[in-house]
Amino acid sequence: MKLEHIGIAVKSIDKRLAVWQGVLGFSLLYVKEVPEQKVKVAVLDCHGIHIELLEAMDEQSAVRSFIDKRGEGVHHLCFKVDDIEHALAMMKHEKVKLIDETARTGASGKKIAFIHPKNLGGVLIELTE
Repeated sequence: MKLEHIGIAVKSIDKRLAVWQGVLGFSLLYVKEVPEQKVKVAVLDCHGIHIELLEAMDEQSAVRSFIDKRGEGVHHLCFKVDDIEHALAMMKHEKVKLIDETARTGASGKKIAFIHPKNLGGVLIELTE
């Protein structure tokens, strides 16, 4: 497993990009809306590790719920795996609570799945292939 990106929940991508790009100097790779997840995503490059700024597209978004409960901040860590279906099957066998028992398509077009934060001390983990 390798760290692929860090997801950060923000109220406004436009407001936060000024700091991430202008002050920290990270390169903006793309901004994309993911309607099925009710989120807008801005992906920045930090020397090969990506930073994802996540903005809720509506009140039903999980990102909106996260911000309402905890405020803006680190939302999740994403790790790259070679075979996501195998990783999910192994975790399910080990009784790890999964949010996604099968992979789905994420903002990058890659397969993704989430592991419930109760397994890892309150940290939401995303897997990507």
